[in-house]
Amino acid sequence: MKAAHFGDVDVDKQTNHKRAGPPKKKAMERLLDGVERVGNKVPHPAVIFVALIAIVIVLSHVFYLLGASVTYESINPETHALEQTTTAARSLLTADGFRFMFEGVVQNFMNFKAVGVIIVAMLGVGVADSAGLVGALIRKLVKVAPAKLLTYILVFVGILSSVAADAGYLVLIPLAAAAFLTVGRHPLAGLAASFAGVAAVFTVNILVKPLDGILTGITNDAIHILNPERSIDLTANFWFSAASVVMLTVVVSLITDRVIAPRLGEYKGEKPEGAQAVLSAEESRGLKFAFWALIGVVALLALLSIPRGAPLRNAETGALIGDSPLMNGLIVAVTLLFLATGVAYGIGAKTLKSSVDVIKAMEKAVAGLGSLIFLLFIISQFIAFFTYTNMATLAAVKVGDVLEEAGLGAIPLLVGFVIVVALLDLIMTGAIPKWAIFAPVFVPLLMRLHVDPAAVLAAYRVGDGPFNAISPLNAYFALIVTFAQKYQKEAGVGTVVALMLPYVAVVFVVWILLLVAWQVLGLPWGIG
Repeated sequence: MKAAHFGDVDVDKQTNHKRAGPPKKKAMERLLDGVERVGNKVPHPAVIFVALIAIVIVLSHVFYLLGASVTYESINPETHALEQTTTAARSLLTADGFRFMFEGVVQNFMNFKAVGVIIVAMLGVGVADSAGLVGALIRKLVKVAPAKLLTYILVFVGILSSVAADAGYLVLIPLAAAAFLTVGRHPLAGLAASFAGVAAVFTVNILVKPLDGILTGITNDAIHILNPERSIDLTANFWFSAASVVMLTVVVSLITDRVIAPRLGEYKGEKPEGAQAVLSAEESRGLKFAFWALIGVVALLALLSIPRGAPLRNAETGALIGDSPLMNGLIVAVTLLFLATGVAYGIGAKTLKSSVDVIKAMEKAVAGLGSLIFLLFIISQFIAFFTYTNMATLAAVKVGDVLEEAGLGAIPLLVGFVIVVALLDLIMTGAIPKWAIFAPVFVPLLMRLHVDPAAVLAAYRVGDGPFNAISPLNAYFALIVTFAQKYQKEAGVGTVVALMLPYVAVVFVVWILLLVAWQVLGLPWGIG
């Protein structure tokens, strides 16, 4: 009887399991699925930006007719002078506006830095990819890195990549997606993790990067409004930045492994041939050749940078970090590294037979950017038109005035400042122009409340980071959508936004908590 009874129970359990179907999704998963569905039903991004251009044109004329303007003090990043500026709304429907729209189309596109950066970087990356270097490096990384630490390594490297400006977007993100695919995980999870590291945590690093010099200079100019004898150093946020890098590496990685990867599930798309294969003798030889090419390029760059009076130092100040040819041309250095190592690998692995193969690899890489370049052309016009109208500046100054007059204490004011910067980052992505407007207001204001200017700069870093991952004005957002479509053909804006929302929300909250704790505990913000 017992045996029959237990047999009946087993049958019932199997029947109920079959009837139950797949496990019910959690509320967060249903929400993100909804975001993805709605986002992917919107028109093509090019159509969206054309519609936004039309809205900007109409709104610019409305604000122009209303006589909207603001007067504020800002710091000129080039002269470091405090200037009182009056900015008024400019209409695109006036004679001057029509002239700007008609005459500026080509120049707007030429001035859009992202286009040149992408093309130049892909010349080197394309050769490395066609030669097989990228695939070999991924398999080598997967072999030497513990599986449990792969996400953490990719996120950490993504955060550090901000020292090379835009290289993280162009190189690391597709590499991370391919690395996840190689170990049998969903490639979009790798894409999301690295995109969060590169974009949402862009403002901090454990290394000094070009942006730090400009932000520190603007901060010092704001300090001198109140106290000409006081200044902060380039490393004034070092300890806070280092702690942020460590904490956010863990946070972003946990979100990837606990939220994003389970939601995506198993990847059922095409997988590259030999993704799990060990390195062949030819590939190993190619990697050795690539290593020596890497050493050669690094040695050449060091020779051109390190000695006093070296050509890649600032010709006037001799500085190597900050405003110098090396820092301003880092994307060229990255391209040279990939080009040299790609060619060397191709020679060693016998995947590149002649210079013709190298040229064909470059042509293939650039040809594959056709649809993206068209979209960037539309985006460049939108950004130029929006900048011309001065509406972002009007919004920044008005919101800053409201926050200044709110009469909040130091901590609430710091938190409120972070929130304002984050929201404005959706329409005004440039870190430098926003800080040039905010620094003269909030640095002296918070100094009067006995807040270290380094704390104000740290707060600005927190606000200017997370929303980069979902900002429609992020010049590389369209590129991320293109990367996603390689693995999921129907992927669109909604797919990427749904992937990134958990990162944005959690990183934003956790980072603010770290900022508040740092201020309350009175910990040193940096060195010097």
